[in-house]
Amino acid sequence: MHMIAKLTGRIDETGTDHLVIDVQGVGYLVQASARTLAALGAAGDFATVFTEMQVSETDMRLIGFASKEERDWFRLLTTVQGVGGKVALAILSALEADELALAIGGGDSAMVARANGVGPKLASRIVNELADKVGALAGLGGGAKLAAAAARAAAAIAPMPWPPSLASVSNLPKPAAQWVRRWMKWAKTRASMHW
Repeated sequence: MHMIAKLTGRIDETGTDHLVIDVQGVGYLVQASARTLAALGAAGDFATVFTEMQVSETDMRLIGFASKEERDWFRLLTTVQGVGGKVALAILSALEADELALAIGGGDSAMVARANGVGPKLASRIVNELADKVGALAGLGGGAKLAAAAARAAAAIAPMPWPPSLASVSNLPKPAAQWVRRWMKWAKTRASMHW
C-alpha cells in the first residue's frame, strides 16, 4: 500500500529492527533493515525515511528505507512467493542493492541465501523469478547500477592481465574477488548460450 511515501523528522529512538521518527510531534514506529538503521543515524539525528505500508487483517505497519531504491527492491522482493516483509528486510540487511542485483543477474542464489530466513530453495526461487526483471529495471539496481558495480570491480582488477585467471583474482580484496568469480561464471554461462 502506498499511503505514506516518506517521513522527514527527528529520530527519537532506534532498536534492532525499528526506529521511531518524530514528524511535527507525531512519533511513527517504522520497521527497518539493519542497513537502513545504520544509514539513517542515531537518536537526535534528522532523517528522511522512505516508507511502504503493509496492512493485514491483524496489523498495520510502516517499513522504512534509506533510499527509494531500497524501497523499490523491497517491493520487488515481496512479489516473489514466500517472501514477506520480514524476509525481504533480512535480504536487504544482508546485501546492498548493487550486490543483490549482481547476485540475481549472475544467478548466484548462494549469495541471496546469506540472509537470515532464506534457505537454498527460496534463494533459488528469488533469483529465478527476478532474473529478467533486474536487468530491465535500471532504477532498481539493474542496468546503470549493474554497470556501475561492474566498473568498480573492473577498476580493482585493471592492473591485471585480462581475462583474469583465478590465481590473479585471489590477490584481490575478498569482496572484489568474489564478485569477479561470480562475473566470470556468469559470463562463461552467457557466452556458451550465444556462441
